[in-house]
Amino acid sequence: MTDMVQSAAAAPSAARVSDAYRWAQLAIGVAAMVMIANYQYGWTFFVPDIQKTFGWDRASIQWAFTLFVLFETWLVPVEGWFVDKYGPRIVVLVGGVLCAIGWAINAQATSLNGYYLGMIIAGIGAGGVYGTCVGNALKWFPDKRGLAAGITAAGFGAGSALTVAPIQAMIKDSGFQTTFLYFGLGQGIIICLLAFFLLAPKAGQVPHVVANANIIQTRRNYQPTEVLRQPIFWLMYFMFVIVGAGGLMVTANLKPIAVDWKVDSVPVTLMAVTMTAVTFAATIDRVLNGLTRPFFGWISDMIGRENTMFIAFGMEGFGIWMLYLWGHDPVWFVLLSGFVFFAWGEIYSLFPSTCTDTFGTKFATTNAGLLYTAKGTAALLVPIANYMQQSSGTWDSVFIIAAGANILASLLAIAVLKPWRKIVVAKSTI
Repeated sequence: MTDMVQSAAAAPSAARVSDAYRWAQLAIGVAAMVMIANYQYGWTFFVPDIQKTFGWDRASIQWAFTLFVLFETWLVPVEGWFVDKYGPRIVVLVGGVLCAIGWAINAQATSLNGYYLGMIIAGIGAGGVYGTCVGNALKWFPDKRGLAAGITAAGFGAGSALTVAPIQAMIKDSGFQTTFLYFGLGQGIIICLLAFFLLAPKAGQVPHVVANANIIQTRRNYQPTEVLRQPIFWLMYFMFVIVGAGGLMVTANLKPIAVDWKVDSVPVTLMAVTMTAVTFAATIDRVLNGLTRPFFGWISDMIGRENTMFIAFGMEGFGIWMLYLWGHDPVWFVLLSGFVFFAWGEIYSLFPSTCTDTFGTKFATTNAGLLYTAKGTAALLVPIANYMQQSSGTWDSVFIIAAGANILASLLAIAVLKPWRKIVVAKSTI
């Protein structure tokens, strides 16, 4: 047995696979990401009915969303370790089962703790799928890392766009409990089926990194324990938190904000299509939230990660500020919420690719997962935003703080992260 292991270890690396094969693996990951999208982005449609049925205050209900994001993100490094050691298939399979169980629990819940439990289990499952698929994309495409991570993350960002209207229709016709059950089980089963087709690349199957003056990439593979000791990692973490918080606040509260601003049920007609403002906004938001990830990932492959962050985070700060000023008009609510999501979603392609550029590919799933936990930390600010709104009666301070945080991150990207990362990568190659 030992001889067999040694001979396997000494075997030459695998033959280079075709680009079609790599894209097929990427497509499987995207499909799995589409299936987990509603567990996060569909939640906002259930909140008003849960509140109406049980009479709980909105901030208490939204703790379920925060717990989902916390468990979706904070366990990704552990799940990433399993992926790096045992491959992607088993983690995605278990993730699909947990996603289905989580929303099945929501369908039966009659207490806040019941919803908290359901969303925790769904979060663990969704995090396993998310971290695995993004990590796999980073490994299969060292030559197009920003684009590959962006396309994969787009499945999560835009994946729920086609189900915005069906989910709302089913909630209206059959009740939110039935909707939780059917969508939860259906999506979970499809994830389990897709898991059997996922593979990680072997040595030699993918091309070597192509030199690019704008893309600073290390030749060293950092262990996860080393990454946590790098101060530059914590700068990226802080930036991820302050940018992520604003988008998550809008994601969790899109319908409640629309209700408070009295635009939720106002018909809006754009491009010969008429929907209520909140349905129109949610549909456009999810499409743009998906498109931005490969778009800015592709841009970052050409002009550099930090330059792209400077542009995108600046746009996000401006968009949040304008939504605060003009969002009480239903048409502007639709358009500006779309702009906000377009300028926000790219963090899920830019940060993983920047992390892998800085710390190497060998432990890419685990290291990108460590950085992804910043999304969970950002989610802790969502209930705080709700408490701020409840105490003041307006969303003013929430929007102003979120806009300022994005401008700060934009400046940090170009003035601090870019020169610092050059120094770190230069030292790692000596």
